[in-house]
Amino acid sequence: MTSTQRWPEQGWALLQLLLVASFSQAEELVCRLRGDPENPQVSKDGDIILGGMFSFHLDWENRQDTYMHKPLPLQCTSFNFRAFQYAQAMLFAMEEINNSTDLLPGISLGYKIYDACSSIARGVRVALALANGNEVVSAPPDAPCTRPVQVQAILGGTFSSLCMAITSVIGPFHIPLISHFATCACLSDKTKYPSFLRTIPSDYHQSRALAQLVKHFGWTWVGAIRTNDDYGNNGMATFTETAQQLGICVEYSVSVFKVDPPEKIQQIVDIIKASTSYVIVTFLSPTELRVIIHEMSNRNLTGYQWVGTEAWIFDSETAAKDKHHILDGAIGLSIPKAHVSGMKEFMLDVKSLNSSSGELFTNFWETLFSCKFKQSNSSAGNQRECTGHEDVTGVKKTFIDMAFMPIFYNIYKGVYAVAHALHNILNCNKTCNNKVKLDPFTILQHIKKIQFKTKEGDEVYFDENGDPAAKYEIINWQPTENGIVDFVIVGLYDASLPADKQLNLQNKSLFWAQNSQQVPLSVCNEKCPPGTRKVLQKGKPVCCYDCLRCAEGEISNITDSTTCDRCDLDFWSNERRDACVKKEAEFLSYEEIMGALLTAASLFGTCMTAVVAFIFFRYRQTPVVRANNSELSFLLLFSLSLCFLCSLTFIGRPSEWSCMLRHTAFGITFVLCISCVLGKTIVVLMAFRATLPGSNVMKWFGPVQQKLSVLGFTLIQVLICILWLSIYPPFPFKNFKQFNDKIILECALGSAVGFWAVLGYIGLLAMLCFSLAFLARKLPDNFNEAKFITFSMLIFCAVWITFIPAYVSSPGKFSVAVEIFAILASSFGLLICIFIPKCYIILLKPEKNTKKNMMGKGAPKSS
Repeated sequence: MTSTQRWPEQGWALLQLLLVASFSQAEELVCRLRGDPENPQVSKDGDIILGGMFSFHLDWENRQDTYMHKPLPLQCTSFNFRAFQYAQAMLFAMEEINNSTDLLPGISLGYKIYDACSSIARGVRVALALANGNEVVSAPPDAPCTRPVQVQAILGGTFSSLCMAITSVIGPFHIPLISHFATCACLSDKTKYPSFLRTIPSDYHQSRALAQLVKHFGWTWVGAIRTNDDYGNNGMATFTETAQQLGICVEYSVSVFKVDPPEKIQQIVDIIKASTSYVIVTFLSPTELRVIIHEMSNRNLTGYQWVGTEAWIFDSETAAKDKHHILDGAIGLSIPKAHVSGMKEFMLDVKSLNSSSGELFTNFWETLFSCKFKQSNSSAGNQRECTGHEDVTGVKKTFIDMAFMPIFYNIYKGVYAVAHALHNILNCNKTCNNKVKLDPFTILQHIKKIQFKTKEGDEVYFDENGDPAAKYEIINWQPTENGIVDFVIVGLYDASLPADKQLNLQNKSLFWAQNSQQVPLSVCNEKCPPGTRKVLQKGKPVCCYDCLRCAEGEISNITDSTTCDRCDLDFWSNERRDACVKKEAEFLSYEEIMGALLTAASLFGTCMTAVVAFIFFRYRQTPVVRANNSELSFLLLFSLSLCFLCSLTFIGRPSEWSCMLRHTAFGITFVLCISCVLGKTIVVLMAFRATLPGSNVMKWFGPVQQKLSVLGFTLIQVLICILWLSIYPPFPFKNFKQFNDKIILECALGSAVGFWAVLGYIGLLAMLCFSLAFLARKLPDNFNEAKFITFSMLIFCAVWITFIPAYVSSPGKFSVAVEIFAILASSFGLLICIFIPKCYIILLKPEKNTKKNMMGKGAPKSS
């Protein structure tokens, strides 16, 4: 056969080959899931499918992948009864809805429930499986590999970190994720997690409530332990921020995760042991808490007051595993108790689930009764065989404990929220419009807007952040006689109320750590008592401080005062520095000894002057009295009596009139006194001048001139005093500066110039009188009154010269006493020096009181 003949045959063979290749390529144009498929643990068909995601296992087997071959699927371990109950709560709600004629009539809800295995990676895979399904989908060559979403909403997501990861993946598709137990405040951020909603309050409120609870009991020095995930880290961050605002200090803050090595756990317990705080605030999941409690029990470390969150505070399984009663007396917040009629009975009737969840049911039954089915692939050995007829109600395990009913109720409300949204979208009345095309975005928008009441009468709605109203019960762990912990409700917290009414503790007896009836003390320092103030210790938190006593004149009348308040001017601090007491008003009074003595001296001087005046008046015709200008003598005695009496105006409580009177009376009477002495001195000089031949001096200084000179000198002082009182008179004054604890009541001088002008004028006259008397000192003895005047002026000047420094340096009432003493001393000096010698002659030496004797003294002596 030639080549030309063979060509059609070769072309036909090539065409056949191309057709086979094209058909083979068409068969490959399908959408397949990359990797191993994820199959639901429980599923049921329906008109509308809802997804469920719960961690039926708490842990998984750790395997070291070599990346030389495809990693094996995650092997989950540690069956979780709680998650099984969560799934039952979801099924119970869906069964109620399917049997209802009012909600979604004629529409059946189906479900696909997966096991997240407490793994974030597994949770993301499950979420994608719920969104996409596992079926192989054929698609034309020119069509994209897309398909409708498999579920309209996902319920579950127990942990915050898991929900964050899932929402980040399915968020762009707007598939609603409604969590019953994820409380991290970060999930309220709708820019990051737009499709996330929850039926449990945000930790923002719980963290603040915990801080208020800690503050209520006076715990200002606490430790903090958190789970090292988004739930623990974000919750503790909010608590710490609020605690700082309330004056609470965190001594240490440590994180823990269930897969941490033993060395890390031991290190945390070492920190707790070395701390000085006795209150531990926790943001822990039950798993992490049990790890800490186990290590503390190994060290027999007890006596700490635990403050917990809703994650473990009403977890009976945690209480049952606390064999050493480390958590006894714990206090914390929980979701309010709930009752859903029919739910408990539904949960205990687990055999009905056997057909729809074979492997899950087998795992659950074997774990619950510690047995093994014949056909089971479980690796547990040395266990009795399961019959399938075991009594669920007789098992004392977590499964029959309905303490988590509030969380089950959250799942129940989440299912009903989706159902009500679908009811509105499908325009359901007696029937629903099956032709409406559902999409997750529309469902999400309707869920955000729904508001309904459950059959128990509780209102369900979501705020703008997808959160429900925040209400908590305050739970106290109270051990009973049989060793079982009783979760007692001792208070409520409602975030919707005003700040001062949010926390409401009931009048119930609380149990504290080690079964104490007294509130434990956890402070860095003892409270500062009244009379002291807090001073921060350098380099330490604000809760660590020293208590410093308030300074004099300052008080603090409350405990833990940060400042000391200064007392008013009229008050002073008491010895304890906790109250202001009225200052003692100090002035020279008649009642005190010094005032009484000065008063007596004044009256004695007045009486003495009166006696001298009486003697002089009685013997006024005698030569001694007549020879010394009796009129000036009587005027001098009158002025001396006034000097003695004016000192009394300085004693007693200062008043306006006494202040003006004391200085002016003193100034005028002393000038009158000195003027009389000056007149007597001039008379003595003039008298002996007149004895000289041809002298007519006395006619210029006779009795009239003497009286006018006294009047003139006195009028000058009166004028000075009038000017002083007119311009700026003395006034009563409270002196607060001289003594801290006393008020000195004194007379302010007003015009200092006026005061010193009065004294200066007195001093001028005294110096003039002293000078003239000094000049007359050598006159004949019998007529030499000038010698006594000299002595009196010496005393007068000495007293008033020493008065000035003594007056200035004397404190308070003593300055007044110094002034009175100076008045009395100078008055006594004048009285004694001038008049006592004459009284001596008059009374005791009458033989010398003759004119002959007075005149003879001046005659020359006979030979």
